[in-house]
Amino acid sequence: MTIAIANVRKTYQMGDSVVAALAGVNLTIQAGEFAAIMGPSGSGKSTLMNILGCLDRPSSGSYLLDKQEVAGMSDDELAITRNKKIGFVFQNFNLLPRISALQNVALPLVYAGAPRAEREKRARQALAAVGLDNRCHHRPNELSGGQRQRVAIARALVNDPTIIMADEPTGNLDSASSIEVMGIFEKLNSLGRTIILVTHEPDIAEHANRVIHVRDGLVVRDSKE
Repeated sequence: MTIAIANVRKTYQMGDSVVAALAGVNLTIQAGEFAAIMGPSGSGKSTLMNILGCLDRPSSGSYLLDKQEVAGMSDDELAITRNKKIGFVFQNFNLLPRISALQNVALPLVYAGAPRAEREKRARQALAAVGLDNRCHHRPNELSGGQRQRVAIARALVNDPTIIMADEPTGNLDSASSIEVMGIFEKLNSLGRTIILVTHEPDIAEHANRVIHVRDGLVVRDSKE
């Protein structure tokens, strides 16, 4: 078991009101699963993703990541955990426009303090893994949307995380690029990585072997193949 959350709640103060984004979620995800999280706008799926990705912490409840309690960690402890265990892919790619694909992919290794030669080697390997070893020195504006998202996936891979979390990764892509990107996620999953994907598109969720439906801050349906 990679992830186990119990009675996780997340509340926000909105003026005089307290809004419950998550209202007591219980969920386990096994190592090597490919899970899609679906739900309408405001359902809590992005909040759940942020907590699962150690980008935020719950207001209450337990979150065990590889049997380690992370719900009460400090910001620095969460950052270290993210860097070691989780790679992120976002809808808007989040690439720096003035540097090359290779430099974008190597950025997490800069923060990890890896030597320059090692950074370049591992970044090249990550780009090769997504079929972009011939685009190392192109800047993001010289790449298509699908290629930019593949660079973002390579960046997520460069620290060799066990978990990849993707938030609407095909939201800005055409159909052909979406299929290409989902094929990469399927390949990564076949190699043993845990994939957790947030999407509102049923055809994208079909690539996963498990679909978790969230509504009103709760898991309302959980289906596996």
